[in-house]
Amino acid sequence: MWNHVLENMRDHLLALTAIQQHLELEEYEKATAAAENRLGMSALNSHGTSHMARFMPTDMQQIGTQMHKAASRFATIVQEGGLGGNTNKTAESLAGVVQQCVACHSSYRVHP
Repeated sequence: MWNHVLENMRDHLLALTAIQQHLELEEYEKATAAAENRLGMSALNSHGTSHMARFMPTDMQQIGTQMHKAASRFATIVQEGGLGGNTNKTAESLAGVVQQCVACHSSYRVHP
């Protein structure tokens, strides 16, 4: 199970990289899809995380949920108009996703 968690976290890093690349190329639909489908609330079922949550401390679960919500918010912001001249809002929103990653990794370690 913990190997699955690590695999998901590695995919989260790959998704963040893909999002940044899509933003650079002004591929907003692709950035939105990567954010929502790989990190957002829509990713919960595809990652199979619902069965793993019961093995995680409550705070770890909450941080994870906040990360998924932040990714969905980011996807919505990008979908509503790309950067549309407001790079601060987009950057702030993406930083909100990464902040949740940092919060979790600062507090927890997974040892398979």
